[in-house]
Amino acid sequence: MGKIAVLTNDLQADVVHKTPERTSAMADAQPAFVKFLDDIRGRGHSVYHLQLVNLPDDPNVERDLDGTLPLQRGSQGAAILADFLDPSDVIVEKNKDSGFYETELHDRLQAAGIDTVLVTGLQTQICVQTTAADAFFRGYNVWVPSDCVVSGNPEDRDRALEWLGGYCATVAHSDEILATLDEQGELPRKVVKILP
Repeated sequence: MGKIAVLTNDLQADVVHKTPERTSAMADAQPAFVKFLDDIRGRGHSVYHLQLVNLPDDPNVERDLDGTLPLQRGSQGAAILADFLDPSDVIVEKNKDSGFYETELHDRLQAAGIDTVLVTGLQTQICVQTTAADAFFRGYNVWVPSDCVVSGNPEDRDRALEWLGGYCATVAHSDEILATLDEQGELPRKVVKILP
């Protein structure tokens, strides 16, 4: 049986509460999301939180209206939200949207024998999408639980899920993922058809 890990993206106050739309979308998703993480842990699998930390010299970082750099290392706004965190979880810092870009994530997953990742969090069309694609490029079996991804704009979320499902990931509701895992003991790899 392959080893499975959930990867969360940006479950941090500075990200979740950046706009009222994100805050509302996360509030709607949170009960099922937290339950899914608990169910995954209860089945003996790991949770890795990808913690976005902005670097002061990054020219692409969007600053607050007053010029303040959000998501600074060690700040309260950059901390993983407590409702999603368990002492058994692993936190991996990232400085860009993808959790694999110049981070230790791949090495840590390989050391733990992980071959299947379930990519969650926000925003679906940015960090979830880039992390899932980068996981696919590295040979991971990629699943995306559709009710555990969030965007401030539902159309952005739906468009990203369609792209992910059509390319590099199996997209399914968290209940379906857990049922598949319980029935088969693993999550089957998506057959990707590359057109000439």
